[in-house]
Amino acid sequence: MFEIFFDLVFVFALTRVITFMAQPPTALTLAQGLLLLLLLIYSWGPYTWLGNLVRPDVGPARAATLVAMAAIFVAALVLPDAWEQGPEVLDAPLTLALAYAIGRAVQLVVLFWASTTNAPLRRTLRFFTVPVVLAWIPLVVGALLGGIAQTALWTVAFLVDIGGARLASAYEPWPLRSVDHFTERFGLVLIIALGESLISAGAGPRSMAPSSPALAAALLGLTCTVCLWWLYFDRLAPAARQAVRGVPGERRAAVAGDAYGLGHSPLIIGAIYVALGIEQVIGQLSEEASHPDRLGWPAATALYGGTGLYLISRLVFRRLTIRTVHPTQVVAALLPPALLPLGQALPALASLALLTVLLLAVTCHEQWVERRDPPLEPADG
Repeated sequence: MFEIFFDLVFVFALTRVITFMAQPPTALTLAQGLLLLLLLIYSWGPYTWLGNLVRPDVGPARAATLVAMAAIFVAALVLPDAWEQGPEVLDAPLTLALAYAIGRAVQLVVLFWASTTNAPLRRTLRFFTVPVVLAWIPLVVGALLGGIAQTALWTVAFLVDIGGARLASAYEPWPLRSVDHFTERFGLVLIIALGESLISAGAGPRSMAPSSPALAAALLGLTCTVCLWWLYFDRLAPAARQAVRGVPGERRAAVAGDAYGLGHSPLIIGAIYVALGIEQVIGQLSEEASHPDRLGWPAATALYGGTGLYLISRLVFRRLTIRTVHPTQVVAALLPPALLPLGQALPALASLALLTVLLLAVTCHEQWVERRDPPLEPADG
């Protein structure tokens, strides 16, 4: 329960990225939002590994995790102003950078404490710590400079951070004690992120008449979210867990890191972009909207591009775990980006309806494919 509490604070930070990108959405804010999402997700990942090594709800680990929760909460509060420099010394960008660094520092402290009797983990941490700490430099400098320099330097910070983590895990994989715990943590965050598509209905009018277009859009958004849930949780999630569990012990951690670190994280990002797109559709249909006809290109990109990212990432995740991807699944995953120009040209409600029909068709096709699938193979081949 304590880990779920921690994950809720983390997902609150993800929802604040939606607030940042929605004021109003532009190509720049979508790109900056992607950078924020990547920084958040790849700073949360080590806490999943940490919870797999030690009990985070007892003793010093709980105290340290509470400090990390506070840092993430502060970061979430200032996220909508992540690129707004103020006259005060500790403005929003610098507060965000320092909160991120504190969250990462807490990880390192607890991981080193957990590695006192684990020599392989201590060797991994020696490699892991250097890029993590080095990444704080461009993060803080970027926050001080602002503007384009901030975007560029924060991108460098992410690349140094994630690149160093990949090198460290290649040198000595992280120990993985419980596949069930590890996969469940990732699944819980994804399902909470999908729930943001439903919460986005709150961005519409204060109350909706039974015949209002906004209510119809909310129901279409619910249908899209159910399809996205179905495509991952109905069969793929348990099959992936079973496949990773079947990998030999010395390879299991590496396969899990690739599948859930590389293949799973974009699923969360795609779900957040879909939530932003649904919010924009409902906003267009609300009585406050001044131009309720069509979505702008950024909003349509979030809706259709987020769906495409989700579907494509799902296939990458499927390939890394159960190792079977059908050509028709690839075609289905590429359809949302291909339909983006049409979705932008249609009225907002029709655009969301088109995406809903597409997702329903993809879900039905997936059920047909699964009935024809051979028995699942372990992820190690």
